[in-house]
Amino acid sequence: MSMYRRLLTTLLLMTAGAALAAVQQASAQQGPPWSRGANDPAAQGYVFQVPDVDNVPDLHGNPCDARLVLFIGGNQFFVLPRLIAAFEQQHPELKGHIFYETLPPGILRRQIAHDDTLTLGNLTLRVHPDVYEAGLRAVRQMQTAGQLHGVVAYATNDLAIMVAKGNPRGIHSLADLARPGIRLSMPNPQWEGVANQIAASLRKAGGESLYHAVYQAKVQSGQTVLTEIHHRQTPMRIMSGQADAGVTWASEVRFQESIGNPIQGLAIPAAQNATAIYAGGALNHAPHPAVAAAWLAFLKTPQAQAIYHQYGFRSLPAAASQK
Repeated sequence: MSMYRRLLTTLLLMTAGAALAAVQQASAQQGPPWSRGANDPAAQGYVFQVPDVDNVPDLHGNPCDARLVLFIGGNQFFVLPRLIAAFEQQHPELKGHIFYETLPPGILRRQIAHDDTLTLGNLTLRVHPDVYEAGLRAVRQMQTAGQLHGVVAYATNDLAIMVAKGNPRGIHSLADLARPGIRLSMPNPQWEGVANQIAASLRKAGGESLYHAVYQAKVQSGQTVLTEIHHRQTPMRIMSGQADAGVTWASEVRFQESIGNPIQGLAIPAAQNATAIYAGGALNHAPHPAVAAAWLAFLKTPQAQAIYHQYGFRSLPAAASQK
């Protein structure tokens, strides 16, 4: 081998080695904790990390000087900006002083159980909520447990199937979700209450076999991937081509369509659908009880109800709101 070739070979090997080392270093730094735990917080709350949405889109505002703190089930995240703005018009002293979280209801309950503390990566946040909002059953359970009072039921919602715009996989019903090759993004029953309504709808549409296909067989095969924050992850997965469909609240589909995302919804027949009742209550240890009561009363006003209607939520009949 000539001196030139030996030199060229040496340079190529050195370059390849450097490139491999760089790739290995980059791979090692892809996910937290980057410091291998060296600067983890000494005191942790409920540890909750979702890598694909760890830019924390569901924690809103500044908790340090908040005069109202709201813990609200995540599928209302798109309603809150307008609700907050309308409430601040009535209470201008609160403008810029409302902090709210829109995580799954089960995660919020775990945060409350961990002394109102949440740990995300190396950040630990302790903030005392004034109001908790979720499905009526969960809210009543907390009321019975002596955690809440002043419960108000204020809206209802139905389920829909979320797919990519144009419905390229030809999905038309809940039964189609069991088809081989249809990849699903579905809420995790561990902490996302909507999974209970979805399970009921699947059983109405196809019995235990359809529920088993979607939530057991496909989970085991990897064709159903469970979410941790379905209101973020399901549309993201569909738009990125990682999933073909997912069952969500109809209001979530309407929101995605309204902002121009390539998403569309498929209606589920009433006989197979499930309706949720949304409710809220003031925490017994609320640091701002008067403002919490004002917020809960506001949710029933015509102004707040009109905002909910824009996204497909419905008002409760007078009798139902007293349940």
